[in-house]
Amino acid sequence: MISKETLFAMSLFPYLGFLWFLTRSGKTPRLALIGFYMTLVFVAVTIPAGIYAKIHYGKQLADVDWLHGSAESFLTLSNILVVLGFRQALIEKRTTDQ
Repeated sequence: MISKETLFAMSLFPYLGFLWFLTRSGKTPRLALIGFYMTLVFVAVTIPAGIYAKIHYGKQLADVDWLHGSAESFLTLSNILVVLGFRQALIEKRTTDQ
């Protein structure tokens, strides 16, 4: 069976492909694209936070609330940017169609 760490690392490659195609298409709203890239920041923050939780507290990241919440805030920010980017694009589309 594949470990969750290996699966996590392997999932990065399809996501990078997704970002490459999304960026290359030129049709994704800029703010939404920034939000999708922010997900990589979330991953980059989560990995050291998980290591810190393991070394300093001897627990998994999910069991250290303040650290887990801080790391998850980057995911929340990326989701907000994606939603606002697509919302802005819909509003602009609606105004140009009238």
